Amino acid sequence: MTALERLFHAILFEFLAIIISIFAVKLTTSHPTTETGIVIVLISVIAVFWNMSFNWIFDKYFPGAREKCRTLLRIFHTLAFEGGLLAFTLPLVAFILKINWLDAFIMDISLTLLIVVYTFFFNLIYDHLRAVILRQS
Repeated sequence: MTALERLFHAILFEFLAIIISIFAVKLTTSHPTTETGIVIVLISVIAVFWNMSFNWIFDKYFPGAREKCRTLLRIFHTLAFEGGLLAFTLPLVAFILKINWLDAFIMDISLTLLIVVYTFFFNLIYDHLRAVILRQS
């Protein structure tokens, strides 16, 4: 992937993740939408930079055609990415929402689990669509 394609991938992923996250938080918490929206957007910004960095490193260690990746490799990719992102975002959630670390962890891990499923399917679909587009070029 080129740097421009990585940026496109990350922005598309985060845009859809923001929409999904806002709906999920709105349905499951009583926190003001403004505060949770700020948290979600900040997490998204962090995630874009983490996504580009993480995937660059991942591609170095696991090169090859993504559409042919085994499911276990995709599961590893998803869990490693989300685990790293959780480490960056937990303090942010606790600070902005003014909640204790346990509540922040529960909220963050809940969103993370939702996004883990989304990440798996997003990348699976993206890889296959990318392969089709490249074959047609």
